[in-house]
Parts: sequence; C-alpha cells; structure tokens
Amino acid sequence: MEPLDTTPDVSARMSRQKSRNTRVEHALRRALHAAGLRYRVHRRPLKGVRREADLVFGPARVAVFVDGCFWHGCPQHATWPKRNAEFWRTKIEGNRARDRDTDAKLAAAGWLAVRVWEHEDPDEAAERVRGLVEARRKKV
Repeated sequence: MEPLDTTPDVSARMSRQKSRNTRVEHALRRALHAAGLRYRVHRRPLKGVRREADLVFGPARVAVFVDGCFWHGCPQHATWPKRNAEFWRTKIEGNRARDRDTDAKLAAAGWLAVRVWEHEDPDEAAERVRGLVEARRKKV
C-alpha cells in the first residue's frame, strides 16, 4: 500500500475522530434509558464474529449500530473527498460491504441489526429502536 498524500492538519484531525462513545451514541443511550430500556454497550452479539454493536439488547436479539455519515457513506450526507479519492472510496465502500455482511450474519443467527445514522434525531431513533425491541420481546 502506498503512503497517503495527507497534510499534517488532516492527519491530526482524523486521529481525533472517536469510534465509540460519541455524542450521538450518548444521546441515543440517554433516550433509550429514559424510555426504560436496558442494554449492553459495545458488545459482540455473536461469538466468533469480530463485529461489535454499539448497543445490544440480548434477550430480544437486537443489535444497534450508530453509523457516521462520512465513514459509512450516508446516502443523504456522504461526501467523497477529492484528495486521496481512490483510498477513501475503497475505505468507505469496504465499510458498507462489512456493514451488509454484519447484518446478514446477525440475521442468519436470528438477530435484528438496526442502523442509526449520526444525523438522525436521537429521540426518533430511540423510539424506532424501542418499538423493534418490544416487538421482538413479545415473540420470545
């Protein structure tokens, strides 16, 4: 892999990007907790599968992933960088493919993967997640 043509400013900014416990995750967790739901944070729903969900509702078998618009290629907000365009397109498309693979593996094991975009209103997303968790709990 050839080195990236990256400025020190860009490199510093990218190194500060959080991958867990982001503001969006905290807001979603607060809303879900206020709705009376309890969950595990940053867990692997399936043993042997190296994919970590942001929130896991074990008995209901629901795994919630909070996806960043840039990193996961949001159809509404994603932008394609002009600098190192090939690298970033490969990276983001790889993330999308991994997300699809994760969703398929979870579904095959009886889990429901829920994707929440970082731009979504946390209260609306929490209500959507709450409805899915409660519906699956009734089936169990």
